[in-house]
Amino acid sequence: MTRARPSAADPAHLWERDAELAAITQAIDELRADRSGGGNVLVIRGEAGLGKTALLDETRRLAERQNCTVWSARAGETLRTVPFHVLRQLLQPMLTSMLPEEAREYLGDWYDISGPALGIVEPGAAPADPQYVCDGLVATVRRFATSEWPLVLLVDDAHWADLETLRWLAAFTADLGELSVLVVVTRRSGALPEGSASHLDAVESAGHRLDGLHTLTPEATAELTRATVGSHADDPFCREVWAVTGGNPYDTVELLTKVRDSELQPVEGRAAELRGLNHSGRGGGVVERLSVLGDEATRFAWAAAVLGTGSTVELVARVSRMSLKGAEECAELLCGARILTEGIPDPTRDGPHGRVLEFAHPLVASAVYDSMTGSMRGFLHSIAAKTVTESGRGAAEAARHLLKVEPEGDEELVAQLREAAREHLAVGAPDAACRCLERALREPPRPDIRAKVLFELGCSTRLTAPAVTVEHLRAALATPGLDHAERVEAVIRLSQALLHNDQLEEAVRTVGAEAARHDPGPVRMRLQAFRFMWEGIHRETVSPDRSRRLAELAGTCTGRDNAERALLILRGFDAMTHGENAEAVVELCDRVLVNNRLAPGLGWTDEEWGIELLMMLGSTYAYTDRLDLADSLFAEALRAYRSAGWHGGHLSLANSYLGLALRRQGKLKEAEATLREALTLAERVGRRLPLYWSAMCGLVDTLLARGHYEEAWAVAERSGFAPPYPSTIVLPDLYSVRGRLLLAVGRTEEGINELEAAEKTAVARGGHNPVLAPWAVDLARALAVQDPARARTLAAEARRQAERFGTDTAIGEALRCAAALATGEEAVRLARKAVAYLAASPCQYEHAAALVEYGIAAGSAADLGRGLELARSCGADGLVARAEQARRAGTA
Repeated sequence: MTRARPSAADPAHLWERDAELAAITQAIDELRADRSGGGNVLVIRGEAGLGKTALLDETRRLAERQNCTVWSARAGETLRTVPFHVLRQLLQPMLTSMLPEEAREYLGDWYDISGPALGIVEPGAAPADPQYVCDGLVATVRRFATSEWPLVLLVDDAHWADLETLRWLAAFTADLGELSVLVVVTRRSGALPEGSASHLDAVESAGHRLDGLHTLTPEATAELTRATVGSHADDPFCREVWAVTGGNPYDTVELLTKVRDSELQPVEGRAAELRGLNHSGRGGGVVERLSVLGDEATRFAWAAAVLGTGSTVELVARVSRMSLKGAEECAELLCGARILTEGIPDPTRDGPHGRVLEFAHPLVASAVYDSMTGSMRGFLHSIAAKTVTESGRGAAEAARHLLKVEPEGDEELVAQLREAAREHLAVGAPDAACRCLERALREPPRPDIRAKVLFELGCSTRLTAPAVTVEHLRAALATPGLDHAERVEAVIRLSQALLHNDQLEEAVRTVGAEAARHDPGPVRMRLQAFRFMWEGIHRETVSPDRSRRLAELAGTCTGRDNAERALLILRGFDAMTHGENAEAVVELCDRVLVNNRLAPGLGWTDEEWGIELLMMLGSTYAYTDRLDLADSLFAEALRAYRSAGWHGGHLSLANSYLGLALRRQGKLKEAEATLREALTLAERVGRRLPLYWSAMCGLVDTLLARGHYEEAWAVAERSGFAPPYPSTIVLPDLYSVRGRLLLAVGRTEEGINELEAAEKTAVARGGHNPVLAPWAVDLARALAVQDPARARTLAAEARRQAERFGTDTAIGEALRCAAALATGEEAVRLARKAVAYLAASPCQYEHAAALVEYGIAAGSAADLGRGLELARSCGADGLVARAEQARRAGTA
């Protein structure tokens, strides 16, 4: 226990902090010792006043003494709504040292993504995907950390940090790997808002938590008292210091400073006066200290509290409506009273008025801010907003002040908040955009503007929160004010959000009801197309009448415009899922393309039709053996979303469907890597959503094909791959994949039950594609011993369905199943036919499996060898092991 200062220069707040200082010193030593070592995270937790900031200041001193580069930032209670505020502070030393061309070269591919968030690049007009921005910022700081080793990052009062910085901090510390950097964060204990708490908890879980901060003991308080006011302080006086402050280091230091400044004798007879002195240290006492300093100083302190940490004297002067000379005098007065202190100079400002002011302690800042009436706070925030706007710094920077202005029906304020929301979205800060639009609604806007604000609010969350989008778009549609085109767009976006929130039946009803309101024409056809689309991907019963109506409507389409192309895609997908003739299906889809490419206005990032339509087109090609076109379409989707900076649900789906195409081609290693990335991205958007199921199911299916059964089971268990399933169709088929998984891990009865559930679903839908939902061949193999008659019936039906569909893959797979159930020459004959069909198929894994099975059945070493080499090229480890075992056993 530290009872006395090691040196006169050490802050009193560090008394009795031996364990924390030892951990910090060790972390710095480890950072300096090995550049190739992994990073470290220290989180210092404690109540207000226990010395967290003092420990951070000591960390800076120790690190700089060891020649480390130190970057630091402090969050502020009034700055929580400013996106990336703390991160920008943190990176300021690097950013201000770079010329624009140097920054572009240094950031490379991330320049246009990270630059706007960091304030060094003008944002684009379109909303930025917040996940992509976060990824870019992580990559940017990792690059900084690599070049600036040994680097120490300090974040003080992280409980007040903006959500965007916290999201970055959680992502950055989650995987430091071999990045040698030390991150030290302070935060208060206790309850925090949900968003902040989850990110800070993630940061803590990535490192070490120092939460043993405690109040000073009576003994330490006594020694600190004597070190501050004189060794003649008697025991009763020292005990009263401890009793009055509760041993809180901040309160103790403040009280003893006042004892010294007031020349109060530290003896028992004067100890009763300590409570009065302590009262002026925080809360109401700060207000009393301000009142003693005068009205101008109080007004200056209020303006500084409104502006928050890092404000310049010049800016505070403008907001407090006083001259620069008067402002300088107030600043000196407040610094002398230990209310303000000078911070790090602002490198963008010259002269004495550019010097930065900080509050002496966050507790003081809070007390000053809270001492104002609500109307006074609103008034000063309105002046601050006007000052920021007049300086040309944009609506987004003024927004944090506009959020605090009292509502009074100001049309200009509503317009500013809407503009700020657009600026926030452009840098990847949808939470900040939502705050602006929600505040605009409270102003309130004019009735004809209210629906537009609600519409913008719904659109601002569409990449991150489907459920919230649904709520806002419903409200927008229920409010008069949207014009004809806006209403149609709102209905379509609402239906998309309902789909992504697994509310498919309601999505169908929403667009259906809107279509009924319109006369025949392009708008109605577009709405009908969306209704058919949502119906087509519903996993539950689909009526044959619906397929008939869609066939009739598509039969009149030649593909002359995108509305007709949409209907042709829908008809092709419907026919493919029901196992109709593949050549006819492909002919329908080919009429959609223009020179084998998507038509203008039907691209992956175009808003009019959405992602789902093109996913249906690509998957139709994937299951009709046109894997060249499927691969091309999904690879184009990946490029388009990465180029547009969409790193949320869209990129996850693009990876899922590209993984599907790679899996179908037999490129199993590439498919696995792509699907793992899809699952990681999907998890960020939310589990149990359809896009998450697509990634999870595709990955399990690919791992099964590779023969990695234990890993497939681990992924399924970890990801929640079990009923109940989403209401949308998921590719590959959920029932078939889970049934095959259960069989692979020896849970035969459960696997059979799952495959029989797939059978019931296929019957309810009025038919199925035997390649898309291959439950019949898996079920037939599973029943081969216990119910051979039913197994043969299933195999025969699978072959009939395959011949109806007509692709080489479908027929070859049905023949493989039939061969597995047969014996003797019949088995060899069927296996030979399976090889012939699958040799013409683009599905290399299935071809390899057919060759291995034929080589074993016919005793053909040559065919077994060909199958083995093809299995190796596919990455089908299980099939390779089976072929090698057969070769060693001399089966072929």
